[in-house]
Amino acid sequence: MARRTRIALIAGAIVATFALYEGVASVVAYTDDAFVRSDLVAVAPQVSGRIIAVHVVDNQWVKAGDPLIEIDPAPFQLVVDERAAKIDEAKAQVEVDRDSIATADAAVKSATSSLALARITQRRAVALAQVDDVSQAAIDRANDALSRAEAALSSAQAAVDATTATAAMHEASLRQAKAEMATAEWRLERTKIPTPMDGAINNLTVRVGDTATENEPLIGVIAATGWRIIANYKQDYIRHFKIGGRAWVWLDSEPWRLRRALIRGVARGISRDVEADKLLPYVAPTTDWIRLQRRFPVTLTLVDPPTDLYMGADARVVIFP
Repeated sequence: MARRTRIALIAGAIVATFALYEGVASVVAYTDDAFVRSDLVAVAPQVSGRIIAVHVVDNQWVKAGDPLIEIDPAPFQLVVDERAAKIDEAKAQVEVDRDSIATADAAVKSATSSLALARITQRRAVALAQVDDVSQAAIDRANDALSRAEAALSSAQAAVDATTATAAMHEASLRQAKAEMATAEWRLERTKIPTPMDGAINNLTVRVGDTATENEPLIGVIAATGWRIIANYKQDYIRHFKIGGRAWVWLDSEPWRLRRALIRGVARGISRDVEADKLLPYVAPTTDWIRLQRRFPVTLTLVDPPTDLYMGADARVVIFP
């Protein structure tokens, strides 16, 4: 009898403990799997070259537009100078083409006048021949002059067409030279790399003399805005959370102080594979009552954030669903 009583008491204690846990969990959602996060911008150069100046130091606070690093501009300036010379050459050629077109147009006008005169002369010779006032030789000369005038006009018109086509080609070359100049100037401007936004320099390793490689990150800047708390909650909690709901956050970098926070979002998906695409966050499962519980990231923002937040710092969160 005593043995049955002990078994009953133990079973009752287990049930009561489980009921107490479920009861508390229904009104208090707590996690110590939380951390501080902001936006980390990886600043990468858009051109390659030797670094000649580093204007910041590690952990320095910077404002948007402040200079970060400078790449040697000399090679890029040489390209700009070369493009400028090509533009001048192309402009000069276009001016020559305009003069050539003007000359060809004048030749067409002259040939047109000559043709008109030749036609008049030929018609007159034909008319006089009908009354025997002009010899056949004169008529032949008039016809020959008319043919040569027509050929001269055709040649002059062909010269205009050829000159116009050449001018169009040279104008296209001028436009190309200007486009190449714009690209060269753009690349020259990119030798000076500014800060993209307000924030703090993090883990600076760049030194003068290093080689900057196009599109490879050089400097990390932690944004001064966008601070938030990422709290990983077990999946049986998140169904009770509502956007805008209140939470309380304990920052390990600021112990013994609870700060108010608001729920801004609950992740709709996580990766179950450590090596999966980073578009889905991976959250390691935790052991609880033997079964491994999956956790989902919950984003919170502090109502009154401190000025000395640290990205990656630990936090603890309590939410009353």
